[in-house]
Amino acid sequence: MDKPLLSPGYHALPDGHIANVVTCLEMLNRPVPRPAPVHEGFALERMQAGDLGRFRRLFDAVGRDLMWFSRLLMPDDQLAAIIGDDRVESYAFVQDGAEAGLLELDFRQAGECELSFFGLIPEAIGKGAGRYLMNEALARAWSKPITRLWVHTCTYDHPAALGFYQRSGFTPYAVMVEVHPDPRLTGHMPRDASRQAPLVQPKHVNGPE
Repeated sequence: MDKPLLSPGYHALPDGHIANVVTCLEMLNRPVPRPAPVHEGFALERMQAGDLGRFRRLFDAVGRDLMWFSRLLMPDDQLAAIIGDDRVESYAFVQDGAEAGLLELDFRQAGECELSFFGLIPEAIGKGAGRYLMNEALARAWSKPITRLWVHTCTYDHPAALGFYQRSGFTPYAVMVEVHPDPRLTGHMPRDASRQAPLVQPKHVNGPE
């Protein structure tokens, strides 16, 4: 059953929750690659089920300021099952021997690929690595028998993310609002993470006088 649509106007959130606007994008044909810098120090290293520590470290380094929290809440066995699945390709992006980004392609839906995670650590942004990483993602995704590649971005993402995806060949097809408990209040993220999202303390019921 479809979820009810939001009516126009303001909508209060439950205490301790935050909301963001999610834009879903897709491409139905392989695009012509955009020019990317040639850098001998760039590499992609695939991670497997035994690389949980490395995956979580990269996930945190890339996503702490982007409100990436889904894999932080995930039990180890569930996360290991995902990145150990042959149909999921999780890569550490390495720049001159140092970990600088995360890429994950999910082929578990037949005929489709989700660009489920794509990001760089803050220090690597704006130096051409993003275009290199996107070209690699597109080449690897479209080397498989797919007819659709999709991704979503949200208001907590890097401000340039939406435009970057569109320049890469993705077209927006849906907009949604995501509401979830604030992971900084549940202890899953540091309280100073994602400063672009105001931290609102939950209201407390009246306690003892």
